[in-house]
Amino acid sequence: MKHAHICFFWHMHQPYYTDPVAGSASMPWVRLHATKAYYDMAYLLEQFPAVRATFNFTPSLLRQLEEIGTGTIRDLFLDYAQRPAADLTEEDRAFLIRHFFSANWATMVRPSPRYHELLVKRGLDIQGQDLPRLARRFSVQDCLDLQVWHNLAWFGYGAVHRYPRLAALRAKNRGFTEEEKQEVLALQLAVLRDIVPLYRTLLERGQIELTTTPFFHPILPLVIDTDITKRSRPDLPLPARFHAPDDAEAQLRRAVEFHSRTFGRAPTGLWPSEGSVCPELLPILQRTGFRWLATDEGILARSLERSGHSWNRQAALYQPYRAGEAGHALTLLFRDREISDAFGFVYHKTTPESAAEDVLRRLQGIIETTAQEQLVIAIILDGENPWEHYHDGGERFLSILYSTLAARNLDRAGSLTVSPSTISDAIAATPPIQQLPDLHSGSWINADYKIWIGHQEDNRGWNLLGHTRARLIETAPSLPPDRANAAWDELYAAEGSDWFWWYGDDFETDFKQEFDRLFRTHLRNVWTHMGLPAPEQLNQPICAMAAVPEADHVTQPRALLSPTIDGAVTDFFEWRGAGVINTQPPLGAMWKADSVFTSLQFGWNTEWLFLRFDMDRASETRQPHLRTEIMLRSLQDHFRIAFSLDPSEPVQFSLSQATGPDTWQEIGPYRSIARHNIIELALPHKDLHLEPGQEVNLSIVVLERNLEVARYPFQQPAVVTVPGPDFDAVMWRV
Repeated sequence: MKHAHICFFWHMHQPYYTDPVAGSASMPWVRLHATKAYYDMAYLLEQFPAVRATFNFTPSLLRQLEEIGTGTIRDLFLDYAQRPAADLTEEDRAFLIRHFFSANWATMVRPSPRYHELLVKRGLDIQGQDLPRLARRFSVQDCLDLQVWHNLAWFGYGAVHRYPRLAALRAKNRGFTEEEKQEVLALQLAVLRDIVPLYRTLLERGQIELTTTPFFHPILPLVIDTDITKRSRPDLPLPARFHAPDDAEAQLRRAVEFHSRTFGRAPTGLWPSEGSVCPELLPILQRTGFRWLATDEGILARSLERSGHSWNRQAALYQPYRAGEAGHALTLLFRDREISDAFGFVYHKTTPESAAEDVLRRLQGIIETTAQEQLVIAIILDGENPWEHYHDGGERFLSILYSTLAARNLDRAGSLTVSPSTISDAIAATPPIQQLPDLHSGSWINADYKIWIGHQEDNRGWNLLGHTRARLIETAPSLPPDRANAAWDELYAAEGSDWFWWYGDDFETDFKQEFDRLFRTHLRNVWTHMGLPAPEQLNQPICAMAAVPEADHVTQPRALLSPTIDGAVTDFFEWRGAGVINTQPPLGAMWKADSVFTSLQFGWNTEWLFLRFDMDRASETRQPHLRTEIMLRSLQDHFRIAFSLDPSEPVQFSLSQATGPDTWQEIGPYRSIARHNIIELALPHKDLHLEPGQEVNLSIVVLERNLEVARYPFQQPAVVTVPGPDFDAVMWRV
């Protein structure tokens, strides 16, 4: 009798948005997806006890659920949601208006009349310059309703069924109170805290299997050796070779340890990040205790072709395989790409009934036309993102599928049985009899790794990662164990695939620049834990930046200056015509001005560079721990000017010149600096090797206990030109 195992495998994943050094997370997606997909998928399965399924949780996601649930990490979006609407500044309102419509408009905004009304009031396509006007248009009640709806709309059907108060608040629609907003946020936290216990209960009663992924979701073949790329894409330009098989094993061992602590038992199966595999991975998996892994059917097709076998999808796909050397072999299962991708990209466009009917028709066709008596049909896909596109979050569609399979409506007496199974149960019932002699190296996307390597942005990221890792290997033996472990943890976070996913021109998102910043933040944190200054390259954006008008962050000098360096505003006109670096972020930006300086000015005469810093009084209690560094880079030289903001220290600054990628030679202390109401300093051109007409990149960085807390300009250095003797005459003509 023919027996078919239907294996639903839901992959739950978010990149590591947390900056552990700063103790904050800039993105809300872990918290928001928690109240929708993560909770919904377990809740729905509870309703069908006869259905078995497999879930994959990345450790980076589980860690963030724990951090948010315990309150150990600040969430930027949650901070904005919690602020009383009546107390919001113009900047706060701009942030809400720009970011609090981050949801699927068709399925999560338009069905809610008030949320849709606020979207129309804002406009569907806004620019940064629109935000001040819009911030004035939104009333206190508008902002309060927006704070509520941004969080209320992200609750899925599971939470709404379990907490009826959510349905009542949705029905109210508008005119929310601050108390009701706090109710929504409290229920959000309660749902988030329920997730791990809920999945653990399903695991303990045998209804689900839980698997893992390398800790921070790296593309393991590229961590093992970026040159593996050449096997599937010899045409791609590659970065300097990154070769770290020890990191690949560490990412797996840490994943097993964290998963075991979270769920009470070790995982036996693995979804390698993005289904990425290579032969070198297999012995590492065997050493770390895995018995099976899953990937895409494209890998199977290429593997069989490499071994001289023609690709017959129907005959080859629906069975497990062995791969690896004798004694170290693992079981591999390959996803049905057509059905899996239809869940993610097709079925939300039709009715739940039609979508379910199509899945069942496909399954029946596979079972009837496949020759072998024992089949394993793997439906493997993202378990969180697709449901935003379904008008009911996929509840009706999945309910029809689960109920049909639970009722065994596809069974045919005496000739066919169909079971929704976990992958381990399916493999136990249908052991592999086929051996893959030559496993192809690739991922689920086009059976290669092009998404994560080969573009100049990708390659720059890999080079920065490799440089940081090389320095950590040198430094780690001399570090205290806690600092060494923290440094390695941040390096592993930077190895995650998500940063490289958004580099290059393959994909676009409004948050691309934030992903870039997070990647570089993780690498900078490695240097912080090593007690070393981070390379200046880590402060420069990797991804192509949207054009920002020069006037938005820097105003160039309009006159030569001759200020008195006394730390006071001796004469109103002494800084007239100076250049200005804006200390405030654009309205709605995902970073905030750190209250250190209220104004930054700079200027020249034909022999001296002058800088002026106006301190923010709100920073007075922090000043003993603050240090300012001015970076000046020309084509030939790189200088650093540094001084402490601690009032108790001598008023002087140091000048250093870069002698290597991460090494500096101090030229000497200078006393041409004064501090009273303001800070003023002067430095001769000759000491900076500056010539008239030369272009120089200028950045100002503030560090607190050696951690960067502010940078001006934020996105990229100011480009300034050393004045020549005709500067005043030129400016006069202008």
